[in-house]
Amino acid sequence: MKWETVIGLEVHTQLATRSKIFSGSSTAFGAAPNTQASAVDIALPGVLPVLNKGAVECAIKFALAIGAQLNRINVFDRKNYFYPDLPKGYQISQLAKPIVEGGALTIQVGDSERTINLTRAHMEEDAGKSLHEDFHGMSGIDLNRAGTPLLEIVSEPEMRSSAEAVAYARALHTLVTWIGICDGNMQEGSFRVDANVSVRPVGQAEFGTRREIKNLNSFKFLQQAIDYEVRWQIETLEDGGRIEQATVLFDPDSGETRMMRSKEDAHDYRYFPDPDLLPVKLDEDWIEQVRATLPELPAAMQVRFQAEYGVSPYDAAVLTGSRALADYFEAAAKACGQGKLAANWVMGELSAALNKADLTIERSPVSAAHLGALVARIHDGTLSGKLAKQVFEGLWEGAGEVDAIIEARGLKQMSDSGELEKIIDEVMAANAKSVEEFRSGKEKAFNALVGQVMKASKGKANPAQVNESLRKKLTG
Repeated sequence: MKWETVIGLEVHTQLATRSKIFSGSSTAFGAAPNTQASAVDIALPGVLPVLNKGAVECAIKFALAIGAQLNRINVFDRKNYFYPDLPKGYQISQLAKPIVEGGALTIQVGDSERTINLTRAHMEEDAGKSLHEDFHGMSGIDLNRAGTPLLEIVSEPEMRSSAEAVAYARALHTLVTWIGICDGNMQEGSFRVDANVSVRPVGQAEFGTRREIKNLNSFKFLQQAIDYEVRWQIETLEDGGRIEQATVLFDPDSGETRMMRSKEDAHDYRYFPDPDLLPVKLDEDWIEQVRATLPELPAAMQVRFQAEYGVSPYDAAVLTGSRALADYFEAAAKACGQGKLAANWVMGELSAALNKADLTIERSPVSAAHLGALVARIHDGTLSGKLAKQVFEGLWEGAGEVDAIIEARGLKQMSDSGELEKIIDEVMAANAKSVEEFRSGKEKAFNALVGQVMKASKGKANPAQVNESLRKKLTG
């Protein structure tokens, strides 16, 4: 039997406000446990929540960025449940009337483009955190996160593979950081993904029973967890078992999911409108003020990059992976006037060096202006690709400007045709066997001769000029 995977994602995005959603407590990461949890955050008797306007503006920004419907009147509800890290016994969230409904996100999966529809996005407060690592036989509770503002973004179950799920999560991560509503730090819990996964026979309309994988904080773990869960569900069904709706956790060490609890449905939480919070009303002037603060969005920039710089759709998607990367590429492309070549260097040599040094584009030792100057010297024939890599190394080491490095290290590409002709003659004389083999029809011998010329010129000869001149001599 052939099986189809069905995936929907729920992403908890921590909103980039300095204070919590219903109190003035700080949202700064890393404070000593329980030093940033006010009486409001844990709902002590007599306190009242006050909505953070900045959190609402973040939600409005998101809705505008994905073309969603903004509910002009939206309501906060109490979601009732008790865990040790939620001492008041309920979470303030939105159910029936969320602030955002609908919208869509376009993703790039390899060379294919797909549009994933969103169900909703609603504001809510975060719970605290249970700590187990430093305690024996007990748990520690840190309530600093309690009341931290979240936008929970729920997709339709339209993804059909872990690759699509990761592409969607990455695109969403790019968008929320791009428009400035989230810092995107997955290690600190600012962007957490829950994956609802089920399988069904190909051709079946009804969904299978889903299991929710909670709190995935890396794209790598998201892919691994979905892949394992899909295999487990298919094997269970093919062995005659049945899938029970449940919440599961992913263990990165074993690469497996394990059951946490049976999955609750909405009615299990006994939602009701929060009596302490009035409905939120959005007026048109406010929405337009927020719209005016939006930057050029990734999708629009991708189209423009293809038109202005001649890059492929895939390259455009990579180059707009973050605002900082997009800005770097555009500055480099403008500096050299060679968009495609600049894109190749940004995605190739530069990205490899940054990854090796574990640096972000913001901390690149090679500025966009310097990379643009380097690309310009490749384009005008001053440098070959091989020599350019040596100049790049100099830039990375802080050895100075591009032209100064070329001069100091003697890396200028050979442009004297007479000198090149002399080298070719010497190589042909020293490699008579290869010359004879080429003339008898063996093309590989030509490549060997080109290699010898490049070696004799210490990499400074223009490869195109070498090919042309050598072939002319051999066939003339």
